[in-house]
Amino acid sequence: MAKQKIRIKIKSFDHKVIDEAARLILETAEKTGAIVMGPIPLPNEIDRFTVNKSTFVHKNAREQYEMRTHKRLIDLTETTSSTIEQLSSLSLPSGVDIEIKMIMEQSEEEKLTKKAAAVKPVAKPAPAKKIEESVQFVEEKPAKKPAAKPVKEAKPAAKKTAAKKAPKK
Repeated sequence: MAKQKIRIKIKSFDHKVIDEAARLILETAEKTGAIVMGPIPLPNEIDRFTVNKSTFVHKNAREQYEMRTHKRLIDLTETTSSTIEQLSSLSLPSGVDIEIKMIMEQSEEEKLTKKAAAVKPVAKPAPAKKIEESVQFVEEKPAKKPAAKPVKEAKPAAKKTAAKKAPKK
């Protein structure tokens, strides 16, 4: 029989708010009788931005900002329908992004039976039949080339001789 597992990912820019949201989720899940694993802190995602102070000149004058995204992971096993209902109706603090996934886990016996069913015995291929084909060679005629256009001979350009001017005195 497949077991149902709920994986909850929480993201926020403020670590205090994310800890408060994780605490609310844990209390709700434990009240309904689910087994809780977590909250597991995941690595923070840091986005850094560099901005010029001035609009056009003064390239050396810059300001740097960073935005940290804190993440937590909570896994719930042996959940009931009341667990899912209460988690969906839970009001979390603003500024918290929550992602809930339902995962179906299989027992080891089910995995082995699926693998055994997927493996089929290899059958020997049937002997190949002789196929006779009549091959006819057709002589291809070369494609006609377009007639070349006559090239006009270029006349030598008349050289212009510049009259030397007398130097000014």
